[in-house]
Amino acid sequence: MARAGRQRSENPVLASNRAAHHEYHLLERIEAGIALTGPEVKSVRDGRVSLKEAYAKIRDGEAFLLDAHISPYLPGSRDNLDPARPRKLLLHAREIRKLERASESSGMTLVATRMYLKGGRIKVEIALAKGKKAYDKREAGRREEARREIERARGAVRR
Repeated sequence: MARAGRQRSENPVLASNRAAHHEYHLLERIEAGIALTGPEVKSVRDGRVSLKEAYAKIRDGEAFLLDAHISPYLPGSRDNLDPARPRKLLLHAREIRKLERASESSGMTLVATRMYLKGGRIKVEIALAKGKKAYDKREAGRREEARREIERARGAVRR
């Protein structure tokens, strides 16, 4: 039960990969658990994680998160592992097979988009993504600028 006057987020986001929205067309999102050690969990809960270059790969019927950087937890210095080590993702076998088939198709990859808490457990959102071309990025920038202009105009009318 949350204290009166203080609201808690349903699933607090610990880290996000904002660049993924700019670099890729995100087609399908899947929630996965992640196998972490004790000091890694504490470091992630402190928000000391970067998903900027993180992606997932399927190897031998198992899913792994690669290039996610979890900074060492300083009080747990003896038990800290490599900050950029591959970490196993916890998915059902049918989900792994589905992702493997989809990622093998041309130009598709599995990108980590965010890491969050759900029911006291750390979850990772993986998106099946297709890389954007330069002209797609420019078009998205134009649309975003137009949306901002509309919002500014609405704000001016309200005043």
